[in-house]
Amino acid sequence: MPLALLALAIGAFGIGTTEFVIMGLLPEVAGDFGVSIPTAGFLVTGYALGVMFGAPLMTVLGTKVSRKRMLMLLMGLFIVGNLLSAVAPNFTVMLIGRVVASLAHGAFFGIGSVVAADLVAPDKKAGAISMMFTGLTVANVVGVPLGTLIGQSVGWRVTFTIVAALGVLGLAGIAKLVPDMAKPEGVRLRHELAAFKNVQVLLAMAMTVLGFGGVFAAITYIAPMMTHVGGFADGSVTWLLVLFGIGMVGGNLVGGRFADRALMPMLYVSLGALAIVLALFTLTAHNKIAAAVTIALIGALGFATVPPLQKRVLDQAHGAPTLASAVNIGAFNLGNALSAWLGGLVIAAGLGYTAPNWVGAVLAAAALVLAVLSAALERRADASNTADGVIVTGAASAESGQQKAAVHH
Repeated sequence: MPLALLALAIGAFGIGTTEFVIMGLLPEVAGDFGVSIPTAGFLVTGYALGVMFGAPLMTVLGTKVSRKRMLMLLMGLFIVGNLLSAVAPNFTVMLIGRVVASLAHGAFFGIGSVVAADLVAPDKKAGAISMMFTGLTVANVVGVPLGTLIGQSVGWRVTFTIVAALGVLGLAGIAKLVPDMAKPEGVRLRHELAAFKNVQVLLAMAMTVLGFGGVFAAITYIAPMMTHVGGFADGSVTWLLVLFGIGMVGGNLVGGRFADRALMPMLYVSLGALAIVLALFTLTAHNKIAAAVTIALIGALGFATVPPLQKRVLDQAHGAPTLASAVNIGAFNLGNALSAWLGGLVIAAGLGYTAPNWVGAVLAAAALVLAVLSAALERRADASNTADGVIVTGAASAESGQQKAAVHH
């Protein structure tokens, strides 16, 4: 595997760290700026919305320049955004910094996947893409907990400064190690957008929004929930995030393994189990051991939905996989934003720090309903196509018989 993949993995590690580390630092950030926990939750919402809108926008803009240059520009945005967050004099400026950093997220993974695949032989493309995404996975096991520990020990501003430094390292690696590649052919936007007229594409993306949103409803407020309800010390949040990250890794591997074998059954099981576990978290949050196990399960079940949901979108998008893939990354983050906002609402309403778990359970259950509906519509369409095929075949046979009779006569 070429060293260029290491540069891409470092970039992915930095992006994954900055996305998730804020959840472990919400109390510190809120206290520093004198805002409430629900208000601080807008740092999660703002980032997610930035990814949602930035992913397709940056992907389309990326067709105007070489892929290497676009990756470097995206890492530049990432660095600027995190530095702005690190030195923010007030909450508004930090929110702007989060949004600026988020614009790099979706397009980096979309364009980076193409670059990674082009760097290796055809029989190693999947391995190359997987190696780049390893950076994102490792971020949730190492980067996020370590960033949380540093933030709680010496200040959250130091965490964001270190993340910006990771961006500089990734940028330097891309500049040095990634070869120059020809500018990609222009995207025919009208053709790409036509895929979104397909009901199944829209349903798949709605499942993405609701299913992954269920995870973020609980995880966004994990720090105050575990310290105020679970009785954990502030430093313990770091290890709880490690458990969540380990669950993510395992769930992602299982989901990827079974997505090709039985995609829809995999979605039924993972979404159904996720809804149940999130509902139970309102009870298990009061017990340290049960809470720790539940957090790992939420990570596993939540990320078990990612490969099948991504594959479902690509399968249904047909001729527009590039834009559909970028928009689906945005859909994951729309779910993050929606759930973080709803979780903040129920906390602000005085329902307690465990109330977001119920929000997550409802969102996951709604995604399961959409999965069942999508499969039913697909079966109906297949049956209709089969019936039409039988009718057409029968009509053709009848016509052929008439022609033969006429020739014979």
